[in-house]
Amino acid sequence: MTEALSKIDSMRRAMGFLSIEETLILAGGSIRMPDPASVLISPGVALAEDVILWPNVILEASNGGRLSIGAGTILFPGVRIVASGADVMVGSGVEIGEEGGFTVKAEAGSRIEIGDEARLLGGGSLSSSNRIGRGAQILGPIRCQNCRLGDGGSHRHPEPDERGAVLKGAGVARGIELDQGQVIQAFGLFADGAVRFQSYFHPKAGR
Repeated sequence: MTEALSKIDSMRRAMGFLSIEETLILAGGSIRMPDPASVLISPGVALAEDVILWPNVILEASNGGRLSIGAGTILFPGVRIVASGADVMVGSGVEIGEEGGFTVKAEAGSRIEIGDEARLLGGGSLSSSNRIGRGAQILGPIRCQNCRLGDGGSHRHPEPDERGAVLKGAGVARGIELDQGQVIQAFGLFADGAVRFQSYFHPKAGR
């Protein structure tokens, strides 16, 4: 068993990740990992208190890239976040990857910011430069490139039009810019989708 673990650790280090023992040390602190052996983390990745890393999460920083995860953020199974010669900054209280994982990949010359209490679900991805604002949401298998989603309240905010911007559906979103309370639902190219306010999908009685 010791020899097998040694081989695994050698492979991890060769690929730029912490050893199992080093990962266990993280899990013994304020970072919660139910299955540390299935989690891959590069040295230098900044993890704030109370981050939850579910199995099969990959946090990879290489070629001088910087990757930080804010306090209380939850990364569900199948999340891969890569900062290769670029910056990826994830805020506090963010939820990424429920219902199918999620991929975030910033390469040289790009920057990805994900604001506090944002929610990225359903097997989508972020690539190139993106700013996903506070409380914004990406719901579904949507490939986002160079998008900006405006700040707002979280999905729990009682007023839909005061929440962060939302993309929902499936397809490709390139260069999309939405302000607080706005949403596009599309199945295909999001550039062809109608921009609406979120109250369109969440009407209140009497309105």
